[in-house]
Amino acid sequence: MAATDPCELPADRRRGSTFGWSLGVVLRRWHEYVEEMLNDLPHGSRGYHILSVVVHEDVPTQGALATRLGIDRSVLTYVIDDLENAGLIERKLDPQDRRARRIVATDRGRAALTEAERRVTHAEDHVLGGLPEDQRDTFRDFAARAAEAIHAAAPATDPCVAVRSVLPPAEQPAG
Repeated sequence: MAATDPCELPADRRRGSTFGWSLGVVLRRWHEYVEEMLNDLPHGSRGYHILSVVVHEDVPTQGALATRLGIDRSVLTYVIDDLENAGLIERKLDPQDRRARRIVATDRGRAALTEAERRVTHAEDHVLGGLPEDQRDTFRDFAARAAEAIHAAAPATDPCVAVRSVLPPAEQPAG
């Protein structure tokens, strides 16, 4: 049987056959809107995710932060440098291990994150605008659960590589 473009299938035959396409469309649109909303934050959505984990989770060291986010340590270093230069985070010696650095949000970083979270929620509501509000929250919850399960099964997978593989080359984020 010849491959058929899922967009040409009748609506009742599209379900299930376009899961990846659907996720790709949602991810592309999310990325477009969120990057626009976070254009004042160093490294856009990547900087946002790092700042969010630093503020909301107890990640003990820079290495643990790289593991938690699935970001290569060398990439994480230059993003953290830029967040630090912007006055949003600080590197502090870990009192348990002087060789390790803890990443701590500054007051300015916490305020920037609060504003960024508001803008990201607005962007997500726009992207998910075709769903009733309660279903948007359900979609976010299910997506988070699936992502956590996938990350737990393959913690070495860099999510940024997955995003770049879905986005067209002209829209790939720097770094």
